[in-house]
Amino acid sequence: MQSGGSTCCILNLAPLYRAPILKLMDKELKCDFYIGDKVSTAIKLMNYNELTGFIKILKNVSLFAEFYWQQGSANIAFKPYKNFIITGDPNCISTWVFLIINRLLGKKVFLWSHGWYGREGNLKKLIKKIFFGLGEKVLLYGNHARSLMINAGFNPSKLIVIYNSLDYKTQIMIREKLTKCRCYSSHFGNDDPVVIFIGRLQKEKKLHLLIESQNLLAKEGINFNIVLIGDGNDEMNLKLLTSKYSLDNKIWFYGSCYDENEIAYLIYNAELTISPGNIGLTAIHSMTYGTPVLTHSNFKNHGPEFEAIIPGKTGDFFEEDSMYSLIDKIKVWLSLPERKRRYIRENCFAVIETKYNPFLQISIFRKLVNGSI
Repeated sequence: MQSGGSTCCILNLAPLYRAPILKLMDKELKCDFYIGDKVSTAIKLMNYNELTGFIKILKNVSLFAEFYWQQGSANIAFKPYKNFIITGDPNCISTWVFLIINRLLGKKVFLWSHGWYGREGNLKKLIKKIFFGLGEKVLLYGNHARSLMINAGFNPSKLIVIYNSLDYKTQIMIREKLTKCRCYSSHFGNDDPVVIFIGRLQKEKKLHLLIESQNLLAKEGINFNIVLIGDGNDEMNLKLLTSKYSLDNKIWFYGSCYDENEIAYLIYNAELTISPGNIGLTAIHSMTYGTPVLTHSNFKNHGPEFEAIIPGKTGDFFEEDSMYSLIDKIKVWLSLPERKRRYIRENCFAVIETKYNPFLQISIFRKLVNGSI
């Protein structure tokens, strides 16, 4: 416990995937960390004690609907910190109090947030405009949210895009050792291209569209295999659909996997990652290992990481809920010549290396704390 640094970080939670950037903040900014104990959704957490500057767990107390209070966070405003980096969640009532106190005290508060999604109604827009207006700057996961907020009247200089990241350093070390293998040929007993999905097998992921598309394309003589990494409440329905179309030998229900080396070679050796429903960090995970991503084009229903998808370069979009639009895109992407596939792989690497990594994020945090942006 270091305590007494000039920068304080207050988070509603610290997911495991955020450990690399938080450790960099710990090392380079000498942050003190106050972190919430839980949120409503199940998510794997990092070990908070790995942070030298970890001070205390704050209890997130549910109030009503989606609103909650973070016990003890408002009082931190009176501690002798110059800068605060906090989770910018308008549903956290104590954060409103914290922002107002710091506004009166003249301290800088940087709100780390999704910002605008694009699906907000008029009332939510008004609430968010007041909330984010109380912060010194808003740190956003993507340019889409920034554009929406500028259109809503925010000063562009107040909005800083910091993107998102996974365990980039470890993943690059793994990637450098990857080679093309016949792992899929040996499992499926054919050399057809492989489409992959990694994540929870839930209805909102709309994976039935992928299986339906595979069935129809097979009738046209266009064959490919599907690998589904993960489990979830829609798994049984998807297996029933697989059996209905006699695709059991073409779809691999791989199950949950948390071994990054294993995940890496599965993604690297696939031709395409497809998420028919919403997508978020899966896009970053896939592109880190050079595999393009296909998902739908209704951006307001995605996580901000959809922006990493550049049509024709790192992936593509199809019309939401349209199986025939999905089929058309699958045809295009599975027919790419090897030369084009290598070009796509390099594009994927470049997007991650220039935007979606913790080293870019920490450089922005340093500038914020130093007052240079």
